[in-house]
Amino acid sequence: MTLHTGTAYIHGIKHATGNFVFIMDADLSHHVTYLSPRKQREGRYDLVSGTRYIGDGGVYGWDLRRKLIRLYKKEVLESLVERCVSKGYVFQMEMIVRARQLNYTIGEVPISFVDRVYGESKLGGNEIVSFLKGLLTLFATT
Repeated sequence: MTLHTGTAYIHGIKHATGNFVFIMDADLSHHVTYLSPRKQREGRYDLVSGTRYIGDGGVYGWDLRRKLIRLYKKEVLESLVERCVSKGYVFQMEMIVRARQLNYTIGEVPISFVDRVYGESKLGGNEIVSFLKGLLTLFATT
């Protein structure tokens, strides 16, 4: 049985405590120091997403399969997960689309990616095809 990214989110949210939840890869290719609850509070954002496209953000040893790091208010994340129907990697994209639809405030901070520290990518041809199908479905239905 293959568990998808969305399944991991749902499981993690059920066990999360506190007011903020970080979403990031487990291979340590992101540094949680880029995002802080302070940034979220200062901007009064519902979620803060790290991006390599602004400020001093960049890519170092990145292989196009890395994902974003995000910080959510817990209640916002719970609300988004309840509405998402995607499975796999497109789940993360759907969460941002749904956040925009629900008029949640979204902030961005520059981050730098580094090549993974531990493990190997599980992203293969089937996952890429599945992601593209899911992405097309997402944009066709929203």
